This record gives sequence, C-alpha cells and structure tokens, in this order.
Amino acid sequence: MASSPTETRFFHSFDGVRIAYREMGEGRPVVLIHGYFSDANTNWIRYGHAAAIAAEGFRVIMPDLRAHGESDKPHGPAAYPPDALTRDGHALVEHLGLTDYDLGGYSLGARTVARMLTTEASPRRVVFSGMGLEGLLHTGRRVDHFRKILTNLGSHERGSPEWMAEAFLKTTGGDPQALLGVLDTFVDTPENVLSQLVQPALIVCGAEDFDNGSAAALADAIPNARYAEVPGGHMSAVVKPELGRAIADFLAG
Repeated sequence: MASSPTETRFFHSFDGVRIAYREMGEGRPVVLIHGYFSDANTNWIRYGHAAAIAAEGFRVIMPDLRAHGESDKPHGPAAYPPDALTRDGHALVEHLGLTDYDLGGYSLGARTVARMLTTEASPRRVVFSGMGLEGLLHTGRRVDHFRKILTNLGSHERGSPEWMAEAFLKTTGGDPQALLGVLDTFVDTPENVLSQLVQPALIVCGAEDFDNGSAAALADAIPNARYAEVPGGHMSAVVKPELGRAIADFLAG
C-alpha cells in the first residue's frame, strides 16, 4: 500500500461540506495539508513526497481543503467563516479517530496547522513547510495578493508572480469564486501563541522562497523548532524530492 494512494474518501465536516481525503502507507498517522490553489495529489502525491514518508512507516492522510480538489466548492459566504479550514482539520482528525498522530502542511496548509495548534490540536510532531513568520502573524498581505489575482484573471503580466499563480490555478482546475471565499477564513496567529508551542517542529522551506516571509525567523519564534532549507522557490520547492525527504527524516527521527 505504501507505493500507491487509496481511492478518494469523503466525510462531512462541521457544517455539512463534503471533504475529500486520500491515504498512503501504513503505520503512524500523519495528516498533511496542501497549499492554496493546490490539492493533495499535486502537493503530496505527484512528486513522491507522500511515498517517501510512507516508506518510513507512516500512514499519510491527505485532505483536499474545502474549495479545492475533490472537496465541495460552495459559493455562499456562509461556507467560509473565519477558521473554517481549521475546523475541517479538526473534523478530519475526529472522523478518523486519531489520538496519536503528526501534523504538517505546505503554505496555506502550514497556516492551517498553526491555527489547529492554537485551537487545541495535540499532534506529536508538526511540520511547517513553505511558510515564514510573516505569513502567520499577518495574513492580510497574502489575502490581498490572492484577491488581486482572482479578481483580475486574464490581465496579469506574463511572467509575474500573479501570472504564474494564475497559470497554476489553471493546471489544478480551481474554482475562482470558491477560492475567493477561502480568503475570508484566514486568521492571524500571534507571535506569543507561537512561542508557547511545545511540539518538536520542522520548518522546511525553499532557499528562494520568501512569499510568506522568513522561514528561519519562524523557526526562531517556536521553542522546539529547527529549520531545514531545500532547493527552489515557493512553487518549485514542491517538485523537489528534498522536500519529502526532509519531512520523512524529521518524522522518523
């Protein structure tokens, strides 16, 4: 089972929205949450990260966030209250009956991990990938960036970060209206909250990735954290095998 993911499974979250998830491997559970515009397959499965982690004896559980992948993509604002993604994460843990597990995420997934930790999630170890300190403390900058992208589709300068993000959105078949709703769920995590986290944490980020601020500064802000640098920028680090290897080594250590 470690070499291929399960078929997509579903459960209904706190408000009835249907959330998709896939699994790979057997052993200690680890929940991995993907980034904005992405999905579990693109972030974790396609480039071998889930397989590398599963090979170390882990049951890798990978949800599609609401408005992403095979999960429901509602358009009404009622589906996107603050911390909705956080509540979906808790709902998945409850649905699977997980009591002793690890937790990680990339970009928006890492932001969701931070929010889960501040709302009483209790994993053994945690992974923040593609995330810097600024991206947790002040989410408004990224909200503004992505709102600009989604409300001006087709008009971004070729080669610009906005154009590249739109190109990625097209490859994943994202729903712009639903994804705009996701921006309303973002909640800041204060630095004094990060300073109280007790779990061993891995902060892993591309050497050229500063989209969410400094990952090294995030490692400094969390008491029991260490920083690992992998090749690439915010989008390209996901395709590098070093990302999955760093996470696998940390979780298995």
